[in-house]
Amino acid sequence: MAATKMIDVRRGMVLNMGGTLFYVLERDLNTPGNWRAILYLKLKNLTTGSITDERVHPDDKVDVVFLDTKDYNYSYKDGDDYVFVDAETFEPVTLGADMVGDMMKYLRENDAVKITFYDGKALSMELPQTVTLKVTETEPGIKGATAAAQTKPATLETGLVIQVPSFITEGELLVVQTEDGKYLRRAKEGK
Repeated sequence: MAATKMIDVRRGMVLNMGGTLFYVLERDLNTPGNWRAILYLKLKNLTTGSITDERVHPDDKVDVVFLDTKDYNYSYKDGDDYVFVDAETFEPVTLGADMVGDMMKYLRENDAVKITFYDGKALSMELPQTVTLKVTETEPGIKGATAAAQTKPATLETGLVIQVPSFITEGELLVVQTEDGKYLRRAKEGK
């Protein structure tokens, strides 16, 4: 942790304010003529996820925090928790269901994620932008259906249910966007 003046705070930094970590989403320095300058910050609480607006004096001091992000692979479920293994050292880390949430619907064994730590404690987990999953259940394709016209539900190997074009059949590999669970395309063989 390094103490720095508020005027030096930039977007993307993580600040320790009163023992709580905040991610700087936006900053706006207001210098109204010969009045005292005011710095407006939009901050995201890394514990609760809530977003707040703060008005601070540019000369105030704040602790800038440096986070450690590492590559991990999903290993297995242990009760209500999930175990991930460091991609380099193979050391396990256990994350609770409250942190992982619905992201598990996009992960199979050995799939890669990024986990962010502060002082050895996991703060967040990030999925890749897309994942490739196999269709385990869907209605049969409709003959003569066009790709653009109709969609149908498909259950993927992780239990995730998404809307897919009507020509998709069971057993196919699909590329799915993790941000919103949308079907992107069929996966190329071997990917």
